[in-house]
Amino acid sequence: MESTPVTEPEASAVSPAAAKKTVTITDGAVEYAKKRLAQRGTPDAALRLGVRGGGCSGFSYVIEFSDEPPRERDLVFEAGGVRFYVDKKSFVYLAGSALDYEKTLVFQGFKFKNPQEASRCGCGHSFTVR
Repeated sequence: MESTPVTEPEASAVSPAAAKKTVTITDGAVEYAKKRLAQRGTPDAALRLGVRGGGCSGFSYVIEFSDEPPRERDLVFEAGGVRFYVDKKSFVYLAGSALDYEKTLVFQGFKFKNPQEASRCGCGHSFTVR
């Protein structure tokens, strides 16, 4: 599985320190995003990545389609021609994370690998932070 570090458009190389200030989007996640956007009929739309309070462990990941331009305070990432928006509040919890695509017998879809997670609930949809 290859991954593409995604930073703000002007950055070209990602140092270990900078990796904590970005979100990595794997090639599998990019391909899955392209597939879902095409199925939806909006290949030029973006995906919004976020974190919201809730769930049995305190926080839940959110991934939504976004047909709108980015909001004023959004960070905009691009990988493989797909745009990803992250609001600054969510970025506090997502910095250093990798968005991947996973397909198992019981799950298929996006999955965050977040070094800031202290624990996950049994269903895997919510988490606590360190």
